[in-house]
Amino acid sequence: MSTSNFKISQGVSDRRENAPHTSMFVRMLLRAAVLRRGRAAAALFAMVVAAAVATAMLNLYVDVQAKLRGEFRNYGANIILVGKDGTSLPADAVAGAESVVAGRGVVAPFALVVARTGDGQPIVVAGADFERVRQLDRWWSVSNWPAAPKQALVGVRALRVVSPKNQPFDLSFQGHTISLTTAGTVQTGSAEDSRVYLPLADFVSWTGVQPSTVEVAATGSPEDINSIMRQLRQEIPMAEVRPVRQIMEGEARVLGKTRSTLLAAAALIILTAALCVLSTLMGWVFDRRRDFAIMKALGASDRLLNGFFAAEAAALGATGGLIGFVLGIGIAAWIGRVNFHAPVVPRFSVLPLVLAGSMVVTLLSAILPISLLRRVQPAVILRGE
Repeated sequence: MSTSNFKISQGVSDRRENAPHTSMFVRMLLRAAVLRRGRAAAALFAMVVAAAVATAMLNLYVDVQAKLRGEFRNYGANIILVGKDGTSLPADAVAGAESVVAGRGVVAPFALVVARTGDGQPIVVAGADFERVRQLDRWWSVSNWPAAPKQALVGVRALRVVSPKNQPFDLSFQGHTISLTTAGTVQTGSAEDSRVYLPLADFVSWTGVQPSTVEVAATGSPEDINSIMRQLRQEIPMAEVRPVRQIMEGEARVLGKTRSTLLAAAALIILTAALCVLSTLMGWVFDRRRDFAIMKALGASDRLLNGFFAAEAAALGATGGLIGFVLGIGIAAWIGRVNFHAPVVPRFSVLPLVLAGSMVVTLLSAILPISLLRRVQPAVILRGE
């Protein structure tokens, strides 16, 4: 043999001697999964389902709060500002409220008076900024919004009083008369149905009355909304700041129940998956008692066998977690599209948590099977007893 060939063979021999046993370990894991693919598939399916549900729930847990709050904002204001003792608000009240909210909601001023129709009947007339109202009260059923001066938005019940034949009509207040046309009607099932809404500029010019109410639809958690209310009281001391209890309490109840439901569903499914994995791993131990007995007879220690079995369980959890994460992202996006008509943003920061949780579930499920594995006696098993 030449010197060069000797060196090559020596190098190959050294690499084989010094090579880690990782490849053998991986082959053993794959062989165990292939030979018992029925049990492995059942356990893997359970972990995929658990990981998919956990991923979907974690994504929804974050996004659903923002989306539900957005849905609640469509139902109007959750904060009301009124003048103390029935007085009008300061002229800078709207600007002050906007500076406090600063992109965290919608601010809309309203002014109210009781006017008289042409035949002397009283009617409630409100001045409003229609652009702001369209953003604030999206739940209103409006046939057509006013788009020009002297156009009115008339409640469906008020229409029968001021303009039964849908013709131009006059309203008077303290000796001042204004001629209006009906641009559209509004129906809410509440007090708005009995009012006539005018553009705020026309209202102030006609009555001389400044806004006495500012409605605010603030976004954020209950703590954020309480903080906004405190800031509004400091910014506008002449105003009385009130929460709309029905909106805020209803929002808090719905959010609380939704979060509890999501967490309870995820916990129940993960527990079911853990029981399925436990059953599968117990079956693995009984099916492979002879294999483990041979390994022990050949000198394998309990620590090595326990590590090998725990590695099988961890690999099962990691694989199921990765596949389940991909499926969970799709499930969360589908739920968001169907229920909120908006996609749920995938949060890849959830992936490490899902993988770690899946591995923890399988490792915890492996504790009892590992304790049974320690009781394997090679001599007894190999004799067939």
